[in-house]
Amino acid sequence: MNRNNLRDYGLLILGAIVQAASMDLFLVPGQVASGGVSGLAQVLNFHTRLPIGMMVLAMNVPLFVLGWRYLGGRRFFIRTIFTVVLYSVLVDLGLLVIRTGPTRDPMLNALYGGVVGGLGMGITFLGQGTGGGTDILARVLARLRGISLSQSYLFTDALVILLAGATFGWERALYALIALYIGGVTAEVITEGAGVVRTAIIVSDRPREVADAILREMERGVTGLHGEGMYTRKERTVLYVVISRSEVARLKSIIHEVDPDAFVVIGQANEALGEGFRPLKE
Repeated sequence: MNRNNLRDYGLLILGAIVQAASMDLFLVPGQVASGGVSGLAQVLNFHTRLPIGMMVLAMNVPLFVLGWRYLGGRRFFIRTIFTVVLYSVLVDLGLLVIRTGPTRDPMLNALYGGVVGGLGMGITFLGQGTGGGTDILARVLARLRGISLSQSYLFTDALVILLAGATFGWERALYALIALYIGGVTAEVITEGAGVVRTAIIVSDRPREVADAILREMERGVTGLHGEGMYTRKERTVLYVVISRSEVARLKSIIHEVDPDAFVVIGQANEALGEGFRPLKE
């Protein structure tokens, strides 16, 4: 395992620990189910008393299959299942030790649960991984149906929060919305910005190899633009690619592996329409 992989897996471990801490210290004791598979597991735990982590892992199994088929194959599968298994084990082990959280105030549980959970999610993204669950489902919907990631998350998380409201009470559901929003903002800040999509301009002496690596590893479209270095007067191929905010760290790692001397500019776009993103409509 090379140094970059060691760094990535270190971030995945740290991300899983931080997200598990959010669940065990704030969200579970405060009955704040802030969406996703973990939130659904909280609701089911209330009715069945089955371990939350075990249910998170069980519900992720069919999503692993989707991720393997549509979102990057072996590399995606290994990193995702590593993160989810570790997170699930840590949640259940933590709940065996932690009986009550540091506060009973639902607002504090929502605020700190959202911030800590979002921090863990952002660290996981930096490790070029995903927490599984609705992350996988949202990306599959974006790829197959052209539904934007934000819309996918809104739909899946809204269903979970409705179930949580019916289980824990509608006041708790309102707190869950706060935790969901704060968690998303925190994750965006950790992964460099708050926009829905990012654009990358890449100038490399090995444009074909860089483009092939992005197409193979990320399955994102790459456009080659003809350019000219005004100082050297040499013609060059400039690569242009649009990615989601959670893919920025992965893109930079791929480029570095192929051409460490490449020049890369990461920008922000307010909206992306077309294949892989939201459909273009009149």
